[in-house]
Amino acid sequence: MNIQKYMAFVKAVELGSFTKAAEILDYSQSGISRMINDLEKEWGVFLFERGRTGINLTSEGLKLLPQLKRICNEYEILMKQIGDLNNLQSGIIRIGTFSSVASHWLPNIINIFKKDYPMIDFEFLLGDYTEIESWILNGRVDFGFVRLPTTVELETVFLEQDRLLVVIPHDHPLSNCEKFPINGLLTSPFMLLEKGAKTEISEIFERHQIAPHVNFTTWDDYAIMSMVENGLGISILPELILQRIPHKIIAKELEVPAFRNIGVAMREQKSLSLASKKFLEYLSYRNRE
Repeated sequence: MNIQKYMAFVKAVELGSFTKAAEILDYSQSGISRMINDLEKEWGVFLFERGRTGINLTSEGLKLLPQLKRICNEYEILMKQIGDLNNLQSGIIRIGTFSSVASHWLPNIINIFKKDYPMIDFEFLLGDYTEIESWILNGRVDFGFVRLPTTVELETVFLEQDRLLVVIPHDHPLSNCEKFPINGLLTSPFMLLEKGAKTEISEIFERHQIAPHVNFTTWDDYAIMSMVENGLGISILPELILQRIPHKIIAKELEVPAFRNIGVAMREQKSLSLASKKFLEYLSYRNRE
């Protein structure tokens, strides 16, 4: 309510008349006069001298005028920004993601989204599944791509199932097999894609009660591919990261197929910004046609 009174004061000064200010602001003349009187009573000062020739600022009114103009200008800027946000003319979307989604899904999604909403900006945070869940919970990101299931505190949407494939060098003894045997994971040094909490690869070991010789652990998919290409061992990687790779390696499905479920998670979908809600509608564009 006060901002309307400030605007009435500033407009009356600019036009030199309560009547003219009332016409511009769509108030009655008595309404403008009452708002000015309210300010004078609240602040304990006279803002205008009233006379037959019109109104004139008092010294107190002149002193307060610059600050009140700034407040009104800032309010107009605020209202424009809110309007821009509601019309998706500005805003930032903060996304937690892991490397395969960042490399193979997000570029196409954002390319199409930007054609419709070019003024929306993005911030990516790359991490492992545990880190991404933490960033979502503490508000560091608006939403994130995760492996399902997640902690029960998050709302999730399933996107797709991603095969887990064994990657081997070209000269590996099992390079010609149709399906890679589970016991074959025990015959070569293993490069484990893991950081912090256990991932789906360690779960494969537990499910089949095997213990490969892990001599390298990292959360960098591309480092593992390079190691495998150079004959330093074998690994299991998600099929998504193996698209359009420059490394000379072979990918084989396990004799007992394994998968990870990829989804998007958020604290509460209804609380997302309008820009984030709109972006989620574009997730179907993740795969190039």
